[in-house]
Amino acid sequence: MSRTEPGFAERLQTATKAKQAKLEKLRAAALNSAPQTTERQAARMEAEKARAIRTAERKQANQAAARQRAADRAAEQARKAQAIADEKARKEAERLAQLEMEAARKQEQKAARDAKYAARKARQR
Repeated sequence: MSRTEPGFAERLQTATKAKQAKLEKLRAAALNSAPQTTERQAARMEAEKARAIRTAERKQANQAAARQRAADRAAEQARKAQAIADEKARKEAERLAQLEMEAARKQEQKAARDAKYAARKARQR
């Protein structure tokens, strides 16, 4: 080893001094930026509060929308059930009217048959 190159102990000592200098520099920067740090932290807290408020408002809006959709769905189902009930009632009324017409037609046919039978009997006498 030549005299111009530092030995192991010197390199170790230089590294220790560099670490100390770096720590001192960081401490000085931390002390100088303390007011700025509190300002940034306060700004972060405000932003977080605003975010929490927006999140709560969005959640309420979503819940209101979900309730509205559920109410709309229930109204639509009620409307469909009413339409089905009306259709059943209409078909039942048509069926009853058809039965009455059929019964009336059979009565007329029977009356016509009886009249023919009575006329034939009257002619035979």
